[in-house]
Amino acid sequence: MLVESLLPLGKLDPGLREPETPLDIKAFAQGAALAQEVGLDTVLVEETKDDPFQLLALGASSTSTIGLGTSVAMAFPRSPTVTAMSAWSLQKLSGGRFLLGLGSQVRAHVQRRFGLEWHPPAPWMRDYINAMRAVWDCWQNRTPLGFESKHYKLDVMVPLFDPGPIEHPRIPVHVAAIGPNMVGVAGEVADGVRLHPVCTTRFIDEKVLPALAKGAARGHRDVDDVEVCMKPLVGTAPDDPALQRVAETVRARVAFYLSTPSYRRTFQLHGWGDVAEQASVLSRQKRWEELPGLVTDEMLHTVATLGTHAEIGAKLRDRYASRVHRIEFSIPVADPDDAAVLGGILDELGGS
Repeated sequence: MLVESLLPLGKLDPGLREPETPLDIKAFAQGAALAQEVGLDTVLVEETKDDPFQLLALGASSTSTIGLGTSVAMAFPRSPTVTAMSAWSLQKLSGGRFLLGLGSQVRAHVQRRFGLEWHPPAPWMRDYINAMRAVWDCWQNRTPLGFESKHYKLDVMVPLFDPGPIEHPRIPVHVAAIGPNMVGVAGEVADGVRLHPVCTTRFIDEKVLPALAKGAARGHRDVDDVEVCMKPLVGTAPDDPALQRVAETVRARVAFYLSTPSYRRTFQLHGWGDVAEQASVLSRQKRWEELPGLVTDEMLHTVATLGTHAEIGAKLRDRYASRVHRIEFSIPVADPDDAAVLGGILDELGGS
C-alpha cells in the first residue's frame, strides 16, 4: 500500500541529501530503489552540486512506482524549452511519475553565477511556466507554437526537434517561494508551492496561505487544487542525549537562516527582527561561531521540530497536517534496523 493513501497531510518526499553533503551519484539509483522499498511516496533532488535531471533518470530506471521530482531545479538559467524537454523525457522514462519543482535563485547568483540579466522573479516565473506549458501543448496536441510575453517569444518548432505526444502529458509544476509575490504566482499558475524550511506555522497561516489564495483567485482557480509542500527543519535522534547534540546542530542551521536577509520576513513576524539584524552583522564580520548564541530555545522550537525517533512523526503531524499536503522527511537508512525506524515514523505521520 502506498504511504500516500494513509496520510491526511498528503505525501512524504525524502530529500536524499543535504546541500552541503557530497552525493555519491553512482549510488543514487540504489537509494531511489530503497526509498521505494521503505514506503516513501516521492524521491526529490535539489539542484546544488549535481544535475537533478540526470540523477532522476537514474532513479527512474531503478524504480517502478515511487514518484520522482526536482525539489528545486533552477528555472531562469535554462530556457523554458530546455526545461520542457528535460521534464518530457523524464515523464516518458518514468511512466508518468515525474514532478517538476522550479526555483528562481537570488539576484547575485542569477547575475554572477549564471551570467544573466536580473528581472523581478515573480512575473518572470509566471512567464516561464506559461512558456514551458505552451511547448508541451505543442508537442502533445500538435498546437502551433506561438507564445509571447515580456520575457519570452517562442514560435518555432520544427519536426526534427518535436518529440511528439507522450502517454502522461500532465506534468505537475511546483514553485519554490517564501515571499508573497512568488507565492501568489504559484497560486495563479502552478500546481504547488514549495516552502522554505524557515517558514513557521504562524508564517504559513498569516502570510503564505492568504497570498496563495489571492494568487489562485487571480488565476480563477480553486486554491485547494494547489499543493502546499515543505521540507521542515527537523532534528531527530534515537534518544534524548543524542537529540540534545542534534539540537545544537539544528540551532546552528537556524542561526544561518537568521543571518540571511532573504528569510528575515519570517523572524520579523515573530518579533525577532532586531536579532536577525544582529545575526547579519555577525555574518558580515565572519563571526560564525557567535551566531548560534543568538538563537534562543523559543526561536529554535518555533522554527524547527525536534523529537526522538519515537516522537518526531507525531510532532510533525500535529504541526503540519492541517497546513501542508506534502512533507519531506529524511533519515539515513544503512541497514534493516534503520529501515524499520523510518517505517515506524511513516506510520506515525500517517496516523496508523
